[in-house]
Amino acid sequence: MKRSKPQSMSSFSLSDLEKIVSERARSGAADSWTATLFRKGIDKAAQKMGEEAVETVIAAVKGDERGLVGESADLLYHWLVVLTIAGVPVADVMAELERRTAQSGLAEKASRPAG
Repeated sequence: MKRSKPQSMSSFSLSDLEKIVSERARSGAADSWTATLFRKGIDKAAQKMGEEAVETVIAAVKGDERGLVGESADLLYHWLVVLTIAGVPVADVMAELERRTAQSGLAEKASRPAG
């Protein structure tokens, strides 16, 4: 996969997107995809997240950098919708990631319950 020129750093964050998702969900606007997903519930939102995950994998395997960027954005958006519907703040996920970085990935994975 070829590397593109580095983009300028943006201050836009997952927390910013989480706030936008929450606001749009509360709006209930008929023309809002976010509000529509919230009305349809966790099953539909999770289905869409799964579809985006598959599309992200396909773009990665094909070496389609532009597609990978776009599909990754779609995946993160739908992931945040699912988290918000489930009442799980991004901060909880980030805290878990931070906790996991305190040890090697192999040690962390070995410490998980079997299943």
